[in-house]
Amino acid sequence: MSFLLPKLSSKKAVDQAIKSTAEKVLVLRFGRDEDPVCLQLDDILSKTSSDLSKMAAIYLVDVDQTPVYTHYFDISYIPSTVFFFNGQHMKVDYGSPDHTKFVGSFKTKQDFIDLIEVIYRGAMRGKLIVQSPIDPKNIPKYDLLYQDI
Repeated sequence: MSFLLPKLSSKKAVDQAIKSTAEKVLVLRFGRDEDPVCLQLDDILSKTSSDLSKMAAIYLVDVDQTPVYTHYFDISYIPSTVFFFNGQHMKVDYGSPDHTKFVGSFKTKQDFIDLIEVIYRGAMRGKLIVQSPIDPKNIPKYDLLYQDI
């Protein structure tokens, strides 16, 4: 399903998407096209992209082609999904220590739609962090490893 969504294949393309997406949630899926979990997530993203077209712009980013952003967002597990609104990084409290990205795939299309709606409404009110509407048992659990550089 990754062929149904636009791809950003360089740092410059990602920068341009962040700067030029206005009044919509920018969804960046970091991963690899051949990864099975990425394909599952891409299926959900592609099936919801038309429903969310007024609220969100969805792009796929290959972690191997954008190492600057892979390092910047500390993407150690793929897929990881990062959200922006009007050039501002949007954070979501999933009940885990990391609010900067969603790690793994969404369980259902409705989970993703609900999350985009909450991010959009919060961003329109000027919030930079919102509470996740997803049921905690539907959020994948990962042991995030932080290392000092």
